[in-house]
Amino acid sequence: MGLPLRITYNEQDYIYQIIDSKIINQYTTELQLVVNGEKVELIKNDKRVWVQKDAEKSLDPELVQALGRSVSLRMRM
Repeated sequence: MGLPLRITYNEQDYIYQIIDSKIINQYTTELQLVVNGEKVELIKNDKRVWVQKDAEKSLDPELVQALGRSVSLRMRM
């Protein structure tokens, strides 16, 4: 895992880390993150929108999209 990263969504701060950022490239369609201490898996669907994959505790879909975009921008996907 890398350094903790921060995103602000709906006036609330979230701390996240990317799990194994070495395998991320421009063709990546799945991401594993740790968001506020909980593991979250994101997947890019057919419409090229980030969604949460099989979650016990589901996050706001717009937050999931914001996390995916944030990682995409940081990793130049």
